[in-house]
Amino acid sequence: MADQLDELTDDEDFKNFALFVTFPRRRIRVVRQRPDHFEMWGDFEFLERFRLSKNTVRFIVDKLRNVITSPTNWNNAVSAEQKVLLTLRYYATGSLIRATSEFSGIHNSAGSRIIRLVSRRLALLRPEFVGFPEGKKEIAKVRQDFFNIAKVPGCIGSVDGSWVKIQSPGGNDAEVNRSRKGFFALKVMAICDAELKFENIVCRWPGRADDSTIFEHSTIRGKFEANLMGNHLLVGDSGYTPTNYLLTPLREPVTEDERNYNESLIRTHVCIERAFGVWKRRFPVLATGINVEITTVECIVVATVVLHNIARHFGDQIPRVTRDLEDLINLTNVDPTDNDEIPHNYNVNRPLRQTEIINSFSSM
Repeated sequence: MADQLDELTDDEDFKNFALFVTFPRRRIRVVRQRPDHFEMWGDFEFLERFRLSKNTVRFIVDKLRNVITSPTNWNNAVSAEQKVLLTLRYYATGSLIRATSEFSGIHNSAGSRIIRLVSRRLALLRPEFVGFPEGKKEIAKVRQDFFNIAKVPGCIGSVDGSWVKIQSPGGNDAEVNRSRKGFFALKVMAICDAELKFENIVCRWPGRADDSTIFEHSTIRGKFEANLMGNHLLVGDSGYTPTNYLLTPLREPVTEDERNYNESLIRTHVCIERAFGVWKRRFPVLATGINVEITTVECIVVATVVLHNIARHFGDQIPRVTRDLEDLINLTNVDPTDNDEIPHNYNVNRPLRQTEIINSFSSM
């Protein structure tokens, strides 16, 4: 009898063991509550971390909610707010690991997908937030704002180029992306108004390209050449070839009118240099280096331009930067006095419009 009981017990133990092996107990999944960064940080701390004010971020989330929200809330889906904040944190730090570490339960691979999604959706907002003024009142205001700076008439935009630092794209053509200062970059051309809002952005050229070449192949130049931009002017530096719609400084001014013209042009052109500085201080990844594939880099550049204009519209403060970051930002600036940037035909034939404006300074 004892042997039978032992056998029965052994059989029951075996069955229990078999059931345990076949159907193991499911681990209880612990869902960690993700932090509410809107509540966690005060206004100043929030601006320093995410580079935009709370109200501006809420506006952006509302613009993107329908196109970035997960279809279900299954598996603790990341909310639209968290996706936008994660992307902004990456723009602020340039580090995917550092950004995702502040959002519980989001792995690097998921964080990378979120950054690509949000960046592309932001870039698609470009037609709404980046463009030249439309309507007589808007155009007149932009022209007057520029005129108030240094008396340059008819100016509708200040144009220049700048570098956005990237990682080496690899491949046989990687070196064309190396800037003259030694780091890998995209060469960006932008036009801004007197309020430092971007009106136009071109970001598909490698770091070795010069400003004049980018402008000559741009859509906006085609519009000026086809007289689709009215009687308006752009102001550039010595990196551009002067035309009847693009004013540049004289290399060797002689008369007082020419010197006044140069001074006014330089003061007006400073707008785009300031815009680049504000843009990169708000989104340091542009100067520290974007470590993703080139196609996503272009989306991030356009996305940050959209965000920059929205921030200017809402009057967001410019976040602080460290001295080291300021040095990196200065490194990505293009020096127009570099001989490689000055076109060979610079000021060979002075455009008529330029001569007329120079002469106008004699009556001021």
